[in-house]
Amino acid sequence: MTELRSIIQLGDPQLRQKAAWVENIQDESVQQLIDELIATVAKANGVGIAAPQLAQPYRLFIVASRPNPRYPNAPEMEPTAMINPRIVNHSTEVIKGWEGCLSVPGVRGLVPRYQAIEVEYSDRYGNLQKQELTDFVARIFQHEYDHLDGIVFVDRLETTLDMITEQEYQNRVVNNA
Repeated sequence: MTELRSIIQLGDPQLRQKAAWVENIQDESVQQLIDELIATVAKANGVGIAAPQLAQPYRLFIVASRPNPRYPNAPEMEPTAMINPRIVNHSTEVIKGWEGCLSVPGVRGLVPRYQAIEVEYSDRYGNLQKQELTDFVARIFQHEYDHLDGIVFVDRLETTLDMITEQEYQNRVVNNA
């Protein structure tokens, strides 16, 4: 059975480090980490998780959008491992949207992100993938991509007035949607 790992929290210095390139995607430890990330994000009701959040300093994250209690309106997609990802192009349009983070529990923020991005990454089999992502899935990618450079969503807030508690988010945004 795949191990569930602890998610490190804001304040842990490992969360602020730049992650290293994954050299050997087929390595058993990398494949195991992918499985652990997928299991951990599902158990935590997340829509994405980056290896640095499990104290693993690699340029690897999972995008796993699906409706759940934290994101009831999320689109459904298969959990996808994105290894050594890059943003190769982006829209000029920036949209503010609510984000939370498994490493910053209890807090949500209105974060400006590109509405559309063109990305490249290697999948778990080592194949280069190119995709255009929009809206919520583009937001997840950008959020997780930031983790690879030691950036947390609260760093992107334009003002602390754009921050609310998880409970207020559920009351205001989810329950009034």
